[in-house]
Amino acid sequence: MASLDSFSIAILLGATLVMAGILSSLVALRFGAPLLLVFLGLGMIAGDAGPGGIAFNDVGTTYLVGSVALALILFDGGLRTRFQSIRTVLAPSMTLATAGVLLTALITAPVAHYVLDMNWTEALLIGAVVASTDAAAVFLLVHAQGLRLRPRVGATLEAESGTNDPFAVFLTLMLVEVLSVGQSSVSHVIWQFAKEAVLAAVIGATGGRLVVLALNRVALPQGLHAPFVTTAALVIFGLAQIAHASGFLAVYLAGIIIGNRPTRAHNSVVVFLDAATWLAQIVMFVLLGLLASPQRLMASILPAMAVAAVLMLVARPLAVFICLAPFRFNWREKLFVAWVGLRGAVAIFLASIPLLVGMPKAYIYFDVAFVIVVISLLLQGWTLGAAARRLHVALPRADRVLRRVELDLPGQLEQQLVGYAVQPKSLYLKRGILPSWSKPTLVIRKERILSPTEADTVVAGDYLYLLAPPEKAESLDRFFADMAPAAAPDPHLLGDFMVSGDITLQALSETYGVQVLPEEAPLSLADFFDIHLDHAPREGATLPLDSIVLVARHIAGNRVSVVGLRLPEDEEEPASPPRSRLRHTLKRAWASLLEG
Repeated sequence: MASLDSFSIAILLGATLVMAGILSSLVALRFGAPLLLVFLGLGMIAGDAGPGGIAFNDVGTTYLVGSVALALILFDGGLRTRFQSIRTVLAPSMTLATAGVLLTALITAPVAHYVLDMNWTEALLIGAVVASTDAAAVFLLVHAQGLRLRPRVGATLEAESGTNDPFAVFLTLMLVEVLSVGQSSVSHVIWQFAKEAVLAAVIGATGGRLVVLALNRVALPQGLHAPFVTTAALVIFGLAQIAHASGFLAVYLAGIIIGNRPTRAHNSVVVFLDAATWLAQIVMFVLLGLLASPQRLMASILPAMAVAAVLMLVARPLAVFICLAPFRFNWREKLFVAWVGLRGAVAIFLASIPLLVGMPKAYIYFDVAFVIVVISLLLQGWTLGAAARRLHVALPRADRVLRRVELDLPGQLEQQLVGYAVQPKSLYLKRGILPSWSKPTLVIRKERILSPTEADTVVAGDYLYLLAPPEKAESLDRFFADMAPAAAPDPHLLGDFMVSGDITLQALSETYGVQVLPEEAPLSLADFFDIHLDHAPREGATLPLDSIVLVARHIAGNRVSVVGLRLPEDEEEPASPPRSRLRHTLKRAWASLLEG
């Protein structure tokens, strides 16, 4: 019975630690603290050197949990990645994820060599362990501090984060192999990397397509789709690892393929994986905290601080500026990408590999990585919001987070039911407009279910459900969030052939002679963009209108406030005098429109 009691006590203590981690996340988010730091602290407090007094040194279990957690985190990241958003930044992201990691490790190695009294291979291993970034921590802090990154910067960090972990794992394992069994040639390392990457791509792509096929062809009982996808991700990871490929890269690619194809129960899969990855992260972080020893950490703190300083202030910035030099990033964007290179759980997880294989100086790798992660989260984590605002790479969120209900419809994949509570200052309530690809289906008012016809006019407090394509459902948020007051357009933006977004299509038709549909004539230009764009309007977005093209020139309050008119031109022939007169006439018409 005593042995049974010990198992019960272990379950109680483990569940209590995880629950404490979940509850502490509320406090951390309130003060903008990095959650990883909170979970690591909980593990240390519960350890044998803290008040908890739990003696834990099972490196094997920690590595197993860490592998599963990291695989699920990368799969979840791939599942949420829209290929359209990262396609334009794939080249700089891949450069950062490979050459950037290698450069960071190479630049960090000399300081580790001198301050830790290591040989060059051991010092390079220290650099490889701390070279990759923790994007999950970055985006959690960005969200918690009410920021939204500029699309190119955010997409670059998102793509880099999904692909730099596999390369850091490969580099770490190669260096551990060199230190354990002897020297290895450069050609062997290059061959191993190419083989692992190609095999991972094949396994990940094939596995992702098979999962999509199974989800859409096999009639699984309701509620089993999400567990099926989660376990399938771990199967893909395990197969790749057994085949000596990069399991982390394979599972990330599988996530991208599944997330960018129409599948059944997509929403339930995303929600389930969100909960699974949170739980996996908490368990992994707490276990890593339990492995840490405050006494050992204090012995390594000074050399670790020196390595951290070089890593954050020299190695990462140099690597970023070199890797992004061929691409059109300005210095502010490069500096921000360099500063948000937070070190997180991956660094500590990689540092546990020398412990697992029993290498000499194994605890030095772990302790140095642990101290670097804590310093990175304290300095870079808490200054991330200020850096984003100072460098003008992020804008404050003008929209509040909405609760969006999404329901899959059996028998088809093209449409799903999306529901919102109608806010009193929402774009839909104030303007009565919706995208052309959405269709109101039912209204819930005071616990009564009504058709749109029965409901007549939708009022604040109603719940409106619409049919919409799954890949576009998120774009509906802006129609149901309370609108921020729109600032007046900057008069300096109103140049030749530029008009305010408040101008109606009818007025534009009368002045410029373009043809508009009768039912769209009362719409403003801002309304026209909201209805016909598949996403929130961005500067530079275009829409054709008869013989001209409307160009969004300025955005205020998530709506187009200034619109440019791109007139038809014959690029093969020089402009004739009649065409010049026409342009002059249009300029005068635009001036009269503004005056009127």
